[in-house]
Amino acid sequence: MEKNKVLQHYKQLVQDKLDIFQDMIHELALDAQNDAKGSAGDKHETALSMMHLEQEKLNQKVAEINQQKNILDQIDATQKHQVAALGSLIKTNGMYLFVSCAMPKISINKQTIIALSPQSPLGKQIIGKKIGYEFSIQNTIYTIEDVI
Repeated sequence: MEKNKVLQHYKQLVQDKLDIFQDMIHELALDAQNDAKGSAGDKHETALSMMHLEQEKLNQKVAEINQQKNILDQIDATQKHQVAALGSLIKTNGMYLFVSCAMPKISINKQTIIALSPQSPLGKQIIGKKIGYEFSIQNTIYTIEDVI
């Protein structure tokens, strides 16, 4: 498994999410602008208030996605790791773990890759570990076979 492919796949996922949320914010701003032109009264104020709340939620999501993007941008796909660390692609006997940030599970070439944060319970368990280290997830024992 090529770490660069995994990294690029996750970067694309993050960029796609960012684009979607930025489009939603843009549409909401246009709606608010159009609503402001032709409305008056309490109903108008309530609608604007609701739009403002929705925009705050979307801005918070964009900030979270930008944090993920920043983490992924720090990872050098060419760097080799002796122990599990941020940016490591860890091959186990059943899956690959990508130490980066919490993201959805993906599949590349019929191989499952799970992105996890170093701060997650599993991340904390494997950070600093070498080939041969065993850990369990839901009563299944996994062994680190390679750290890429």
